[in-house]
Order: sequence, then C-alpha cells, then structure tokens
Amino acid sequence: MKIILMMRVLQSIKLFVVVIFLASTTYSFANDIPFKNNPKPCLNYKLGYYDFCDTCGCGSSGGSMGFGTGLNNNFFGLRYISQEYRSRDGIFADSPWITENFNTIQAWGNIPVSKRATINVILPYQFHNRQFVDNTEQTINGLGDISILGMYNLLKKTPDSIISIKPEHYIQLGGGVKMPTGKYDSSNNTGSVNPSFQLGNGSWDYILAINYGFNYRNWGVSTLINYTIKTENPKKYHFGNQFNYGVNIFKSYYISDFSLTPIVGIAGEVYETNKEFNLEVANTKGDIFLGKVSLEASYNKYSLGILGMLPISQNLNSGRVELKNRISVYLNVNL
Repeated sequence: MKIILMMRVLQSIKLFVVVIFLASTTYSFANDIPFKNNPKPCLNYKLGYYDFCDTCGCGSSGGSMGFGTGLNNNFFGLRYISQEYRSRDGIFADSPWITENFNTIQAWGNIPVSKRATINVILPYQFHNRQFVDNTEQTINGLGDISILGMYNLLKKTPDSIISIKPEHYIQLGGGVKMPTGKYDSSNNTGSVNPSFQLGNGSWDYILAINYGFNYRNWGVSTLINYTIKTENPKKYHFGNQFNYGVNIFKSYYISDFSLTPIVGIAGEVYETNKEFNLEVANTKGDIFLGKVSLEASYNKYSLGILGMLPISQNLNSGRVELKNRISVYLNVNL
C-alpha cells in the first residue's frame, strides 16, 4: 500500500515538474545573458551523454535519458526517472490497453581516474506498477541492474584554469558492463506483450560507446552512438541487442556564480528481436525516435536538472507497446 501511495504522489509531482519545466525553459530563452557577462567564456565541453538501457523498466538508465548530463563532467548525485507506457493486455491485436509506470531512483556518478579517463556508475532502485482493465494492479520493486562504463577522451582538453575563445572538440571512446543485480521474474511475462516489466533483465550485458562534441564560448553540441550486446539470462531469455544515438544542442547563461543551461535534442533507440530457449520471440523488436528538452541550473558546485522526452515516431513490439512520456529530475554535486 505504501509503494502504491508513493507512486501516486510521484505522478502528481511529475505533472508539477512539467509545468515548472516549461515555464523555466521559456524564461531562459527569453533572457539571453550577454557573453561579456560570463565569467567563464569557454563552457566546459563536458555536457556529455552516455545512453544505454532496455526499453521500459529493466534498463538502468531509462532509454536515452543517459549516463550523465551536467555542466561539469565529474559529479555524484541522485536522479529520478519516470516513464509512462501503455501496452496490450494480451497477445491479440484487439486486446485492451493497460497503463504501465516505470519509476527509478538512481545513485549515479562520473568519477575521474586520470586527466582523460572517467568511470561512470549507476546504482538504480526500481519501483514499477501496471493497472489492468479490471482495476487491479501489479507492483514490483527492488534493486535494478548496476551499470559501469569507462570513457577515454582522445583529445587533450584545455585546462580549467585557461580561458579559451576557440571552438573545443572532444572525442570519447568507451565500454562497460551492466551486471544482473536486478531480479528477473519470467512470470511477469505471462500473458503480457511487454517483456520489460522487470527489475532487471538477468543477464550480463556489454556496452560500446563513442561520443563527439564541440563547444564555442557558451554554445555546445554533443552527439553519441552506442551499442549494447546482451546475453542470455539463466531463465533462457535473451533480450535483443540495442543501438542508441542522439544529438543535443545547448547554451549557457550566466549571472555571477549561477548558470542556466537549456538543452534541446533528438534521440533514437533500436531494439533487436528477443529470444527464448534460442527461439525468436515474435513482436519483440522495435524502434523509437524522440524529441527532448531539458534545463539545468547550477550554483557553485551544485546542479539541478529537469529533462522531458516525447516520442516523435515509434514502433515497439509491432505497435503493441507505446511510450507516452519520460521525465527525469536530478540533483548533482560537481567534483
């Protein structure tokens, strides 16, 4: 009962966040602080995104929400992710739709290990629910799959103590692992077309990633491509491999020690077919293309961010699963 009440409270908070987010974004674009007032003319090129996960619930980071988003590349903090889906309650094309809410609270961090290398870590706690047509609910909660990703910057960066007025480029290569720390329960798939209603996918998965971006003064662009290789879990279920990509454009506005950074972008996710007992599971592949808008406010070493994503086009599980929205709120302490 407490978990259900918490979910309903979070849904109310989510609506409030959307209203505040849209209002804040409008304000930030309308109030462009001249560049000459910026005490740090070259924005750190560290507005990076490391995106990988399974669609819906059992992935660590929530689609193209990503592994990191901040004005400083090195941080630790907390992030809340809410995802709302609807899926068919049955295997038939005319089966009724049900609502599925996937909620994740993450402890996450981006820790430097050398001048060019960082380690990204996500420790998620999941609490999901779905509401059936007979007004009954199913709730699952617990530890999710922990992810670790290492990234190496191929280009030497400008030291923080040096102000640069030239465009700065970065190229990051990396790889990582997602560990099966979240519970996979095959009974959750019975009678459902959405196999991702899980705390974890039960398998060891491996990630390859490349990021490219550049900054010029307080403007920046970041792009990403990554690929997740998934393996069969002990229950003989094998989620399909996943390909992610994204492009983000941002600009920072400064007032003394306070900065405001609106970000707009697009993201895409492509899922290959799942397998069970080495046989393909019908209607489990898909793709989705999303637009996203976010806003980050920073003061000294603290950053507060809000991110929203809406689908532009999607074809998940042959149209039997649909994403309604994704929303994230995070608070980071920059290192």
